[in-house]
Amino acid sequence: MTDLPTTTERTDHPAPAGEVLAGYLNARAGAFLRALPLAVGEAGSRTGSLPSAGGGGQGVASGTGELLRCVRRIGGALHTFSTVFEPVWAQETRTELRWLSGLLAQEPGYVRRSARLLAALDSLSETDPGRPGMLAGHAGAPKARALMERQLTLARTRAHTALLQELRSARLHALADRMTLLAGEVPMLPGGEADLRPRVATALGVLEAGVATLPPARAPYGGEGLHRLGAVPAQGAPVDADAVVAADDAPWHRVRILAKRARYALEVCGAGLSELDGVDRVLDRHQEAADAAVTVSTAARTPRITPATAYVLGVVHADQRLEVEAARYAFGHQWPTLQHHGWHEWASC
Repeated sequence: MTDLPTTTERTDHPAPAGEVLAGYLNARAGAFLRALPLAVGEAGSRTGSLPSAGGGGQGVASGTGELLRCVRRIGGALHTFSTVFEPVWAQETRTELRWLSGLLAQEPGYVRRSARLLAALDSLSETDPGRPGMLAGHAGAPKARALMERQLTLARTRAHTALLQELRSARLHALADRMTLLAGEVPMLPGGEADLRPRVATALGVLEAGVATLPPARAPYGGEGLHRLGAVPAQGAPVDADAVVAADDAPWHRVRILAKRARYALEVCGAGLSELDGVDRVLDRHQEAADAAVTVSTAARTPRITPATAYVLGVVHADQRLEVEAARYAFGHQWPTLQHHGWHEWASC
């Protein structure tokens, strides 16, 4: 899911970290408390009827989506401006927010993945005489579709059941109590009234350092990414295809997290950057395609499937890995523009 930016008023003068952070966190905690009962109600109303994979593939109801946005922004602020807060409280709160974020993101993630994979397979097996797909009329296409749909529905059902259980748990009630306190008062250390911008500059610098570890952009759809990955196994180590692909994707997933943290840090001081939002969307697309490819790879290991079904799943897997390459290529074109936007000058002045 791509987080929509929170609209804030840009601040061009140094602001006390305590005042700005307290206002930001008070507002996000209040939004958390308003969204929580909506998310609980939405989850309960879906019992036995999970959200459709249609509707643009978003699969995130309003209350759940808003709750997830609040969780990520509060957690991001606690991470980036960690030196301002009481350390034990901040660490405990971040741990609980990470737990809730993972819990809330699971079911919508399966909905989007189902929409992505089924749409890809339907496109590949298109029988239009004018523009047939490369799997048009292939005997394995219907079975591959049914297999992926069945496995993803099962995963969504399990995620939904886990969500329902945890939304009634004492752990969530304890986190809600923390948010109630945060909506009124932020536990900050004495002397935390420093300028925000050095910490924002640090977040931007960490993002740049992460981007520097990425391989150079490759031409889209050239297929190089299917033959030669950037990650190289240690000499003498056994080569496992899934492990090599995961190692190749890992730095990109890390940069995605760093981009979100930088976005949230800029939002705190009212300096949202539309170009960074665009980069974040591209990295989200990369993550979605990479996760979808892993799902197809897992489906292809299902015992006793026919060779025709396995072949179709292999084609869908290659299609998703090409989507990964396309997202990396798009990132390689957007990032240089973002680097010259002047954000460091603003953060460092």
